[in-house]
Amino acid sequence: MDQINKVKSISIWIFIIPFIAVNTCLIMITQFQGLYPNQEDIIHNTIPYIDGGASISRTARPYPSWLIFKPSMFLTSFLLIKYWLFNKEIINFFHKNHKHIKKIVFFGIASAIALTVHSIFLGIKFDNSFYKLFRRVIMLMFIIFEITAQAYLVATLYSLKNNLTKYINLEILKLKLILISILIIVALVSIPIISLPGNNFLGFNLKFFKHALEWDYFIGVISFYLLTFFMWKKIN
Repeated sequence: MDQINKVKSISIWIFIIPFIAVNTCLIMITQFQGLYPNQEDIIHNTIPYIDGGASISRTARPYPSWLIFKPSMFLTSFLLIKYWLFNKEIINFFHKNHKHIKKIVFFGIASAIALTVHSIFLGIKFDNSFYKLFRRVIMLMFIIFEITAQAYLVATLYSLKNNLTKYINLEILKLKLILISILIIVALVSIPIISLPGNNFLGFNLKFFKHALEWDYFIGVISFYLLTFFMWKKIN
């Protein structure tokens, strides 16, 4: 099963590339202010994973941050498409035309396309409420499609686990199930809140909560692929 080795190798890069890109943008904009021609873009004294001092897009959209962020996201989108197609081949090998296979491929590729569209429009400024809504919807679609694809894949692998015992680490598969369950619960609770216009909810300022959630959720989503790397055993 050469596809298993391909999924294993691709998955680690789907984790590494966006992780390095996003955090490089954060370090650049907070520690190397001289790189930014527009001083209004500079951010000081924040660890957004904790304090929510800036959103991911806020660190990635100014020049020169987007020179790192956009190519990285385009490459990640390409790898995501390959990842889901290789998973399709693996599943078909063990269970031809599994009932979830079309959903896995559809939502997986749709998430990659949404990530590409989001990256294309990042940094383009239009003082238009419809444009701002469009960007918000695209990001929301990426999250929904990505989590849905991940959930269907975990469910499918669980249904085939008796046939996969010599190919996967079942304990890591259980960790993936726990991770995706947490991501779904957090999404169901948070999406109605973060989708609200403005930053006020019942008298609370949601700005910093939204930003911290974005960074931490990002880590959760890409950690799925890190677990994939450790789940599959290397096939000789």
